[in-house]
Amino acid sequence: MSNQIQNPNVKKILDTIIYYDILDYPMTSFEIWKYLINDQKTSNKEQYEKIKLVDIIKELENEELRKKIEEYRGYYFLKGRKKLVEQRIERNKIAEKKFKKVRKIVKVLRFVPFVRMIAVTGRLAMKNTDKSSDLDLLVVLKHGHIFTGRTLVTLVTHLLGVRRYGQKISNRVCLNFFITDRSLKINLKDLFSSSEYYFIWPLYGYKTFKRFQEANSWIEDFRENYILEKNANLKLIRENFGARVIREIGEMIFSFQFIENWLRDWQMRRIMNDSRTHIMGSMVMADDNALIFLPEPQGPGVFEKFREKMKAV
Repeated sequence: MSNQIQNPNVKKILDTIIYYDILDYPMTSFEIWKYLINDQKTSNKEQYEKIKLVDIIKELENEELRKKIEEYRGYYFLKGRKKLVEQRIERNKIAEKKFKKVRKIVKVLRFVPFVRMIAVTGRLAMKNTDKSSDLDLLVVLKHGHIFTGRTLVTLVTHLLGVRRYGQKISNRVCLNFFITDRSLKINLKDLFSSSEYYFIWPLYGYKTFKRFQEANSWIEDFRENYILEKNANLKLIRENFGARVIREIGEMIFSFQFIENWLRDWQMRRIMNDSRTHIMGSMVMADDNALIFLPEPQGPGVFEKFREKMKAV
């Protein structure tokens, strides 16, 4: 059992490897350090010294820890899970191909009125996806126009033939998470969300993304080495004059309040009449700050598996 380990650093390392084992994700030493699970109380943050990368590398050779984990090709994983390494390498190749597809889509979506940021989330952001999976996007829209913005983004992705619906899933855009540029803080703060929004990969709207990171500094309560990205990633799509002008013209056309009010009433009726909204345990938020549709959130299930595996290891 991981809770029998006395060395607190070794315990955190093992807990982190166990957690990501549930997601079929073997980790490098740097990733273990970066996404290290924080088991300290928030109020005590200033009373302990954060573990350094060099300490992680040293502790990974700990005899007690080595009884429970293995290493192959620079990746660490629970004993008996060596096959995850080749799987991760293959999934990384698949993810790179999907990133090329999603970048093409985002290059078009940056022209859509009220769009302020678009980022990849989920398994694609982790580069741990398979061929049949969809493309999870988090979209930030201008405050006061979330219903109009969502309608336009959905319409454009549908016209492009890339919107996920029904059985059309593979390589389709999943539009289930919209927030505004004044409501960047994620409301659901748990271990799963801390991983989800630490791995998030911005593709457009870097300035807004930096504000998103700052607004979600609560991640440090679960991941003690939470760091803000200081440099834009190479996949980021830059703003250009043409996109900005077309978007601003569109915003002048669609900025009338009666449009937003009508679309709010129409969408709220549909949301409330959707049976998935009322599933026990579902996470559905629909207001002027967020439109989030997670009828079967993964967090609770992952956490329960995490607790069980901690007891078993």
